[in-house]
Amino acid sequence: MPTTKHFNDWPNAIGLDVSYEERDPVQLKVEGKIPSYVSGTLFRTGLGPRKISTENGSTFVVNHWFDNFSQVHRFGIDPAGTVTYNSRLTSDGLIDEARKTGSLKGISFGKKYEPCKSFFKKAQSIWTGRSRSEEPNARNVGVTITANHPGIGSREITMATDASALQVLDPETLEPVGVAEQTTLHPDLKGPLSAAHAEHDPETGDIFNYNLDLGRTGTYRVFRTSAATGKTSILATFAHTPAYIHSQSLTKNYYIICIWNSSYSMGGASILWKRSLMEAMAWDGSNPATWFVIDKNPPETGGRGIVARFESAPFFCFHTINAYEETAADKMDIVADLAGYADMTVLNKFYFENMLSDSPKAAKWADASNLTARPTYRRYRLPEIPSSPTKSVRRAELEYESPRGSAVELPTINGKFNTKPHRYVYGITDTGLSTFADGLVKYDTKTHETKVWRVHGHTAGEAIFIPDPESTEEDGGVLLTVVLDGFEGKSYLLILDAGTLETVAKAHVDGVVGMAFHGLYTPKARL
Repeated sequence: MPTTKHFNDWPNAIGLDVSYEERDPVQLKVEGKIPSYVSGTLFRTGLGPRKISTENGSTFVVNHWFDNFSQVHRFGIDPAGTVTYNSRLTSDGLIDEARKTGSLKGISFGKKYEPCKSFFKKAQSIWTGRSRSEEPNARNVGVTITANHPGIGSREITMATDASALQVLDPETLEPVGVAEQTTLHPDLKGPLSAAHAEHDPETGDIFNYNLDLGRTGTYRVFRTSAATGKTSILATFAHTPAYIHSQSLTKNYYIICIWNSSYSMGGASILWKRSLMEAMAWDGSNPATWFVIDKNPPETGGRGIVARFESAPFFCFHTINAYEETAADKMDIVADLAGYADMTVLNKFYFENMLSDSPKAAKWADASNLTARPTYRRYRLPEIPSSPTKSVRRAELEYESPRGSAVELPTINGKFNTKPHRYVYGITDTGLSTFADGLVKYDTKTHETKVWRVHGHTAGEAIFIPDPESTEEDGGVLLTVVLDGFEGKSYLLILDAGTLETVAKAHVDGVVGMAFHGLYTPKARL
């Protein structure tokens, strides 16, 4: 496998400005044999067009990865190993607006361009009272995917972002069929921001998340939506510095939210005149990160609200990995794994001028010595969770931190080990051979050894673990990921052996699946 070629040898721009779409399912060419237990559906988020030719002759350009127009992809896998594929732009109403007017109003994630009307426009409506379009395809909601979201609807898939807006799609056609705010779940969830990654209880199917209301200080409301009844309960309400929090953690008995140091200035009010979440964020390295441990049970059934608070050295994070409870000598600790950063520098990496292989600025970010833009695998311990709530603040212990070169992003594990001790973590990695992620890693949390899958010029997305029902091993199964072949200019569904990272099968798409964030696998019976 060649490793000496320079990063600009392959044109990753084709994965960041995508016009390919298949509204009707097409059958894909399959190499190898897909195991029958993989039968089901893989949904993936993706990026649509980055540049829109307008009716007045100008070009509307999106400049930050997190602001790109959303697209969703669907891979249907049957027991015989046949694969069908279809996809759909889910924000084409916004694209039409940009084409007609040459601009989009509202608040963006990034900066340096006229912002697009994204899911963050809700922040503006807090102070201005302006309403948003309720057309389902006029929302840019495309980070995570949930099947049969409690309180929203069954037999549908729901898209989420780091906001209170939700977009509902038909699971077959991927057509946007509805929009909702978190106030649909509970009237007190009126804040504009939330986590794209809601936490799912592996035993009950209940969903946990927070809602952040902005003001002089931030008001966090942690809530739980029952999969059985659809009822939403507020578990805890507390005031703290408002921050960009993308994910949280869950154990058997507790919900954990860490308010790391990606703070919004002036209680978030600065979002309005800066018109950008990144411009409104200020790295706060002078204060600690604060961890809140909250009882998973609602107050009406004996829930205790905030049970404990911890502090650690400041850091930034996109993705938690897993958390679980560990008991010894009648004392219970919480162990929490995540992919952490020294600061928020990585957010600047995702401006397209820093990602595109033909951009002069990309070399700085592809340089392996640019360490602050690379994560470390971190294991934190929250010691001696009390049986009764306490207001004392104790220290969260950083038990282990990996070298940056071995850590993963978009981390996933075998879902059977959610809220339980786990050994293996899978994710994408950035070795410095590319301006973007250029490999997949299997990380062993026991030995801290890694296995790497890498093909020059091929960029893989998040890897989703599918367990082999006949295996008793944690890594017994396969990984599903979507890979862009930068040389051929087409993508393929890749099935890897989760133990060895050797190729099991490929299903070739006749176009580009845009580089994006997350996916969802559902067995045949789920949808």
